[in-house]
Amino acid sequence: MSRIAAVHGVLAPYRYTQSEITDMVARTCLPAGSDRRVMDRLHESARVHSRHMALPLDDYVKIDGFGAANDIFIEVAGDLGAEAVRGALRTAGLRPSDVDLLLFTSVTGVAAPSVDARLVGRLGLRPDVKRLPIFGLGCVAGAAGVARLHDYLRGWPDHVAVLLSVELCSLTFQRDDPSMANLVATGLFGDGAAAVVAVGERPRAQAAPQGPTVVATRSRMYPDTGHVMGWSVTGSGFRVVLDSSVPDVVRRLLADDVRGFLAEHGLTPADVTGWVAHPGGPKVLQAVGESLGLPDGALDVTWRSLAEVGNLSSSSVLHVLRDTLAGHAPEPGSPGLMIAMGPGFCCELVLLRW
Repeated sequence: MSRIAAVHGVLAPYRYTQSEITDMVARTCLPAGSDRRVMDRLHESARVHSRHMALPLDDYVKIDGFGAANDIFIEVAGDLGAEAVRGALRTAGLRPSDVDLLLFTSVTGVAAPSVDARLVGRLGLRPDVKRLPIFGLGCVAGAAGVARLHDYLRGWPDHVAVLLSVELCSLTFQRDDPSMANLVATGLFGDGAAAVVAVGERPRAQAAPQGPTVVATRSRMYPDTGHVMGWSVTGSGFRVVLDSSVPDVVRRLLADDVRGFLAEHGLTPADVTGWVAHPGGPKVLQAVGESLGLPDGALDVTWRSLAEVGNLSSSSVLHVLRDTLAGHAPEPGSPGLMIAMGPGFCCELVLLRW
């Protein structure tokens, strides 16, 4: 088994209310003089109160193409990523030189050398640190990244591994695109980062006893659902693919996988004392709660994260994990479950013991 020693989340520097962002989207995505009432309703129904952005709102109209947006991604991702990793290591009581693996994930920008490579010298990581940059997992990557750290630490139980997620979703917003998918995305997604420090059973470097043990993980791909979520890569950048059937897919397929996974460990959903769910959006969260028969309040931490910062793609579930650990701690020894879903269409489950 492995243990989560620390989770540290950070947010992009510019914070705006939902109404301020809605006004900006109306100016940049809708034809002049068009009726914006549908877009207003979409943004209101997202149940997001505020979000953080990589740039001042007025600067988004100045971005000239995919290359310019990606240059901004590389710069801001480096700053947020460095802050997240430093904070997580500090909380864990570890030094940068203690890190044996750095796994980096994002779906909102690309770089070669990758962002993790650019952070090795900046953070003071060892020259022989193992690196694993991952692109394309989208929102599921926060939970999947924790699962892959666990896989690694089972083979290297004396090591320290770090997961870094940086998502600058605002840089993918498409000007002059009044499509339903783009209007939904512009009302939901925000910018942020998070880092997780995990240790094996016999770590050489002793971390502070902060977080839960990872007991087991489960990955699941759902057939014939590749069309429901992802990117269409164009000359102007990443155009969101977001089908309205996503909540129905979750409602139809998730519960059997969760129940089956828990049953393998002698558990039922009623035994789980902490639900760490990705805030995919109101309809997705409602589908998760209804399909699993969760009691009122089970997803409160996730709902609160959605309202306060929006959907941060892969970073979101890690912010929810941090907030769960920082809040009213579940009973020691009881089980928790991390859930995230993303392009594929797929889900990742991580069984925790508090």
